Amino acid sequence: METEKLEEDVHQLNCQILGEHHPDTLASMNNLAMTYYKLGKLEMAEKLQEEVLPWHKQVIGEHHPDTLLSMANLAMTYQMLGKSKMAEKLGEEVLTLRQQVIGEHHSETLRSMANLAGTYSELGRWEMAEKLEEEVLGLRKQLIGEHHPDTLRSMANLAMTYDKLGKLEMAEKLEEEVPLLRKQVIGEHHPDTLHSMANLASTYYMLGKLEMAEKLEEEVLLMRKQVIGEHHPDTLLSMANLAVTYQMLGKLEMAEKLEEEVLTLRKQVIGEQHPDTLLSMANLAMIYQMLGKLEMAEKLGEEVLALRKQVLGEHHPDTLVSIANLAVTYQKLGKLEMAEKLQENMSPNSLQQDFHLHEGDA
Repeated sequence: METEKLEEDVHQLNCQILGEHHPDTLASMNNLAMTYYKLGKLEMAEKLQEEVLPWHKQVIGEHHPDTLLSMANLAMTYQMLGKSKMAEKLGEEVLTLRQQVIGEHHSETLRSMANLAGTYSELGRWEMAEKLEEEVLGLRKQLIGEHHPDTLRSMANLAMTYDKLGKLEMAEKLEEEVPLLRKQVIGEHHPDTLHSMANLASTYYMLGKLEMAEKLEEEVLLMRKQVIGEHHPDTLLSMANLAVTYQMLGKLEMAEKLEEEVLTLRKQVIGEQHPDTLLSMANLAMIYQMLGKLEMAEKLGEEVLALRKQVLGEHHPDTLVSIANLAVTYQKLGKLEMAEKLQENMSPNSLQQDFHLHEGDA
């Protein structure tokens, strides 16, 4: 907060003494916007960045490094605000300009490539993300070395993309490498190391290597509780994933206990209507069903279906899964008419399923 106030004062003084459009004033606006960004005040950052960019173009020119930095920062803010199309357009523009002005191998150019790959991922353009991430990783290994934190981040992001593309063996190979290197470079308890371990566990799960997934998830959960606390969203994600692994291993009582704990904490921390909370409710309802606690499965299944319709919409894949699972519970309870009525609204591709989530690393 002190930094924010100081930069607001500096900007005000620059405006008074140097004028609103002086390069130093524009630089102070950029700095203030980035402070807002780091504090999570994204709308304030966006407003200031949109204001400073046209003046940078006019005063110091479109190809000046400070102008390119303004463009890159605004693209990043758009991405964080979920304005992925706007982030993509600006990200592609700044990458092209940086390649022309400061060269393909400059660290800022590589950062633009990595950020644009992240935007492509957000938009579900996995092949485009893969191509760019492979290029960034190759260049970073060559220019800053395999052990640099930025190189390790590129490896982690590429592994995530391989996962999304179903290239699980390639993802596994890369994800086994990243935690080992991160342990050496930034330490075993660093959040990025724990991210890598968690994602490797998720890949083991996807490959059906459930015992390996379980062992790694238990290790990550223990460390996260120590390092970032029980209520941190990443800790809750670790708990949720471990509960799903227990479920798939047939350890239903352990899955039930952990999933009930996750659900209670998620309601407190991120709210009842957050998609992750609804995921916990859906998974717990499925565990109740598998344990033969059909009335509890029915009650929770009806609750999560109503909330998913409200939050995600009637035709969202997660809503359809909830319909399918509740229909099965009705059938097991002998409520065949209710099951049939639900199934009339169901897509033929709706499946009972559990959810095991990967984590972002960008």
